Amino acid sequence: MNMITDATHVARHEAARAAAAAGGEFLTFRLGAEEYGIDILKVQEIRSYEPPTRIANAPAFIKGVVNLRGVIVPIVDLRIKLGCETAEYNSFTVVIVLTVRGRVVGAVVDSVSDVLELPAGTIKPAPEMHTAVDTSFITGIGNVNERMLILMDIEALMSSAEMGLISDGH
Repeated sequence: MNMITDATHVARHEAARAAAAAGGEFLTFRLGAEEYGIDILKVQEIRSYEPPTRIANAPAFIKGVVNLRGVIVPIVDLRIKLGCETAEYNSFTVVIVLTVRGRVVGAVVDSVSDVLELPAGTIKPAPEMHTAVDTSFITGIGNVNERMLILMDIEALMSSAEMGLISDGH
């Protein structure tokens, strides 16, 4: 990655942090014991999980592809990508279909909770942690009615170089 794309990624992520801090509507979902929130505007639809067509040599977190009304959509299991201990496929398992920088991508999660309006004052910055844990895609922590939500910059996560889904040229 060169310096220009590095700066672009940092600028995009700072914009996402600012947008999260300003509040808004978030789709909430569960990954293991944690509850996450993503900007509702990135969500295209929510579908039940159906086993995708595997792609040879794809990383473990890329489950394969599905044909969604004529569009071939890569399916990423966020539970595997984010290191959850288990990734069971049951009747609650859903795919959140997202539009990320013009591309359609599916994200497998344990379950979808609801859509929450988070006022600006309820969102705190994510703590800086200098560990092996990648917190760069976390834009803030939302607190609502005793629920703690980890707000995620789904665009930064899905377009990261290691995902290999979205190139900087597009």
